Amino acid sequence: MWETIVDLPHEDATAALGRRLALVRRIGDVIALVGPLGAGKSSLARAYIEAATGEPNAPSPTFGLAHLYEAPDATIHHFDLFRLERTEEIDELGLEDALEDGVCLVEWPERIVDRLPPTTLIVNIAIDGPGRRAVLRGDETWRDRLNAVNAPAMGDPQ
Repeated sequence: MWETIVDLPHEDATAALGRRLALVRRIGDVIALVGPLGAGKSSLARAYIEAATGEPNAPSPTFGLAHLYEAPDATIHHFDLFRLERTEEIDELGLEDALEDGVCLVEWPERIVDRLPPTTLIVNIAIDGPGRRAVLRGDETWRDRLNAVNAPAMGDPQ
């Protein structure tokens, strides 16, 4: 298991992390965005979606639970599970199908942790004074993919 820490001193740094993750996307990816309200999960997802699709200002799917975006190479499925009432609702939202044809960004993944594939990249964002700190945890392929785009601060575990 690979882990690294990324300091995010301002919202632009959070957006930059989202764009870097979009650069290395593959069909079947799941990125689990963990953190308290206001940590920057939606900001990171918005930057990812914009980098992948060109869609600016993608809203968080808080009330609809899921939004779809078309990228040239994959469908981006953005799930916000904050209002998920029953674990079974994730089946109705189509998580399994989403894994076959696209990439899943999942906010509040704690509600379905047992349904996430072992290759999930967990991005745990914590509020750190005026900035944020993200702990990225995933398998070695995530390290290799992020290093391939020369992403600063994403090399060896800290």
